Amino acid sequence: MTILFGKLLLKAYNAGNSDNTIDYLRYLLDQSPNQQLLLFWDGASYHRSHVVQGFLGEVNEGLPPEQWKIHCVRFAPNCPSQNPIEDIWLQAKTWVRRFCALIPSFSHLKWMNEQVYPTHYL
Repeated sequence: MTILFGKLLLKAYNAGNSDNTIDYLRYLLDQSPNQQLLLFWDGASYHRSHVVQGFLGEVNEGLPPEQWKIHCVRFAPNCPSQNPIEDIWLQAKTWVRRFCALIPSFSHLKWMNEQVYPTHYL
């Protein structure tokens, strides 16, 4: 989520893992090539993986911390007061719980969710 510009940049992936995290970080760099990125994220194991940490090391190589291209700060686990995206996920989960019996398949549910939360939600 870009707080200064009020944007939430979502990109759909088939799983949460190190490779997809790195792909998303590259996507963010492409969206803001001349800016430093400050990411606040949860403590997912793939965020902390050696592969992701290696990628961050390559991106920031040789730079002092105040000039890093990507700087990551971890939120406390399951803490909506620190992590505003938790409110969006809660809305989506509540919607699914309320209407899941009316939706014939997971692919329909996924399609409906993408209509509510498109991949580039602004």
